[in-house]
Amino acid sequence: MIAMSFWAFLVLLVAGLIAAGLLHYVVRYRVLEGFDGFLGKLLAGWLGAWLGSPVLGHWFKPVKLADIYLIPALLGAFAASFALTAAYKAHAKACSHKSELKAAA
Repeated sequence: MIAMSFWAFLVLLVAGLIAAGLLHYVVRYRVLEGFDGFLGKLLAGWLGAWLGSPVLGHWFKPVKLADIYLIPALLGAFAASFALTAAYKAHAKACSHKSELKAAA
């Protein structure tokens, strides 16, 4: 799926937008507050949607658009956006813990 059509790109972009929008604005699961946090989730969501079908499989054919299986793409988009934010939160917590240890010493 390296060479994709423009419509497939748009479907993946919309899946990434849905995942990023819900995680950033509805659930408010974020590290960065502004548009840059949303944009990071969007990029991770697009990548997760792109990898969703190859990793999770090609299933539920009735919801297939532009050769993209939507359910695995959405699951991949949510997983990637969530994983990016969780990784940034873990990194920020580890760095703050390290600075607290230096200050205590």
